[in-house]
Amino acid sequence: MMQRMKGPKVLILMGVTCSGKTAFGKVLSKRLNRPFYDGDHFHSKENIRKMKQGIPLNDEDRWPWLKDLHQLAIQQAEGGAIIACSALKSTYRQVIRTSENMLFIYLKADKKTIAQRLALRKNHFMPASLLDSQFAALEAPQDGCTLDATQSFEVNVDLVIAYLQK
Repeated sequence: MMQRMKGPKVLILMGVTCSGKTAFGKVLSKRLNRPFYDGDHFHSKENIRKMKQGIPLNDEDRWPWLKDLHQLAIQQAEGGAIIACSALKSTYRQVIRTSENMLFIYLKADKKTIAQRLALRKNHFMPASLLDSQFAALEAPQDGCTLDATQSFEVNVDLVIAYLQK
């Protein structure tokens, strides 16, 4: 069932690699009737090349990517959108944030769970060797909405909808 919601218009799904941002984002997009954008598609070819080679991105690599996602969020502010983006550090979230009309949704999972998912993932540029760097960079948000990434998408969609209705 599709639902239209009040509350924040732009929802940023954040978390480490393989936390389910893209798959969950597509489900949430359908339920909320908002377009979905995968932040991975906004990485430069150079960033993707580095990650494929197992080289973690540094802040300088990320700034242009984060600014592009910020611009996307501004463009989608009126109609709303779901954007999947790791947004691991607080400073990254500050770059992306456009207004109070934005909500960060943290898909949280432990390293063991993520490692198991990475072992099963095919055809993605992010190798399992970068998992430790993802968790090292992660600064869990103190605001927004935190979801257990091991729960079913339907359970988590219902939790997001309840959160937005507060």
